[in-house]
Amino acid sequence: MVERYFKVSVMLLVVLTMLTAAGTVFASNDTAASAPAPMEAAGHGDAHAAAPGPVSAVPGSTAPWWIWPLALFVTTFILGILAVLGGVGGGVLFVPIVGGFFPFNIDFVRGAGLLVALAGALAAGPGLLKRNLASLRLAIPVAVIASAAAIGGAMIGLALKPNVVNTLLGATILFIVVIMATAKKSDFPVVPKPDNLAQSLGIMGIYREESLGKDVEWTVHKTPMGLALFVVIGIMAGMFGLGAGWANVPVLNLLMGAPLKISVATSKFLLSITDTSAAWVYLNQGAVLPMIVVPSLVGIMLGSIIGVKILAKSKPKAIKWMVIGLLLFAGLRSLLKGLEIWK
Repeated sequence: MVERYFKVSVMLLVVLTMLTAAGTVFASNDTAASAPAPMEAAGHGDAHAAAPGPVSAVPGSTAPWWIWPLALFVTTFILGILAVLGGVGGGVLFVPIVGGFFPFNIDFVRGAGLLVALAGALAAGPGLLKRNLASLRLAIPVAVIASAAAIGGAMIGLALKPNVVNTLLGATILFIVVIMATAKKSDFPVVPKPDNLAQSLGIMGIYREESLGKDVEWTVHKTPMGLALFVVIGIMAGMFGLGAGWANVPVLNLLMGAPLKISVATSKFLLSITDTSAAWVYLNQGAVLPMIVVPSLVGIMLGSIIGVKILAKSKPKAIKWMVIGLLLFAGLRSLLKGLEIWK
């Protein structure tokens, strides 16, 4: 217990240090921006126009610099709790909500969203592999295709205008809402026979199912169709910075026939590869801002810790519909913001 509180204290100390450093940088920028422009020497005509006033960290905002990171930390802390309870990735909630209701450029939000999803995947990946739940034989072919597509999606997303991105993001979030509300899951799908591609790649395995007290053998089918869909999933993940767990699991489980636990664990491991590829594009283009990323990561991580404790006492069905309602509202907000109906 003491060790846990020590870790939390260290994390809070790190974020406060980062915010203080960022505030110093913004304060120095504001001072430079507010300095008067030099006047021309006498006899050389009129002086230059007055220099613009201080440049805020958030365009159009007169609030102190620390208000936005603090609000972002509180928001992502709540999102971290909801993400665990609703069984969704943090990136799916982060991008539409922060992009729709915070005055940040959508490029910075998408870059932070990828890192939020990536942090959770990197934390969970080693444990899932150790328990033989995440399958490398299943993950590697999918990751090669999805990560290449994610790089292309990130480049496309950064080339589009913000209103176009918001419109497409809103439509995508509404599509995710439909999937979450209607999709069914199968714990142990029936795969009569693996296809030729699955046999050639050796996509099969065995894991211990504790609920049944026995080992379960599994394989997949319809592999070419599944890999083709991961091209689309990778593009969407890179373009919107959402992560892709919402789409990975249905394809792996319902289409290709992998058991639900294998699908969920492999999907989580996949994010550590595909999101890394897309995140480098945003980082290279300067679309990763520590002022947004640091409080978001800390808020999501702390919220997830609390969410795990609440999960044992919560009603999953009620939480699921609450998350769906939240995504529906955020998706409509992004769509209307992109269409310039709700600015």
